[in-house]
Amino acid sequence: MKKTTKIPRVIAVEVRLPYGLHLTFNDGVERDVDLEQDMWGPMFEPLKDPSFFSQVTIEHGTLVWPNGLDLDPVVLHGDYEAASREPTVETRSRHEAR
Repeated sequence: MKKTTKIPRVIAVEVRLPYGLHLTFNDGVERDVDLEQDMWGPMFEPLKDPSFFSQVTIEHGTLVWPNGLDLDPVVLHGDYEAASREPTVETRSRHEAR
């Protein structure tokens, strides 16, 4: 994982069904991502329909779908890992204390 000094911007996207994308960034990096394992929660539910998934567009340098879902271009670029959907020990402890 490298550290960026400037936020990368997506400049091109090609859908590769069922849940893959080929991305091109403004720094010349090209990357394939498969979102199948990351589509959880109510915002991702519509994306499970391949015709809706294909409606991805680029706005302000990142990916956006018609339901308002957008993805962090730094994570898409591969510079950082996406936040885990599993609660951490610290998060569980705070919720259990309530």
